[in-house]
Amino acid sequence: MSRIGKKVIEVPEGVNVEINGQNVFVKGSRGELSLDIHHKVRARYDNNNIYVERKSDDKLSRSLHGLTQRLISNMIKGVKDGFARKLEIKGVGYRASLNGNKLTLALGFSHPVEVDAPEGIEFQVQKNIIVVSGIDKQLVGQIAANIRSLKKPEPYKGKGIKYLEEIIIRKAGKAAKAAGAQGA
Repeated sequence: MSRIGKKVIEVPEGVNVEINGQNVFVKGSRGELSLDIHHKVRARYDNNNIYVERKSDDKLSRSLHGLTQRLISNMIKGVKDGFARKLEIKGVGYRASLNGNKLTLALGFSHPVEVDAPEGIEFQVQKNIIVVSGIDKQLVGQIAANIRSLKKPEPYKGKGIKYLEEIIIRKAGKAAKAAGAQGA
């Protein structure tokens, strides 16, 4: 039995869950999300608890069991509290600004890079920190990864865009030659 899959998902107050066959709808104070679950797994809603069960014991069903439980759990957390990823910009002249729902980045290119916020995603800029927030965990992570990929942090000076909790392992530059070993 899957350790994650057999965990019961508790539905907090203020969150409404509706399961209609293989469709799960979650509605909360921040918005609403839906998920079509695989036919080898079923979800049951009883007394403010959601139970995820697999229909058979084959390999695909076992792998989908924990995945489905975690996806539903993330949907509930998203509509109640939301998700956020923080990115840090490092480098001389690198900066970010916000124009409505459009993020404008100066990353050392000959032109500014603009990133539009898709529906359900918000950007915030505080000095050199960019906060990507929303209710869909997968979408928040994907948009943050797309922004990071515009200028990945390099290992020599650490310039670029990195996750706030990410640690960049720095490399030593070229070693200078010894003064006496040059001529002969």
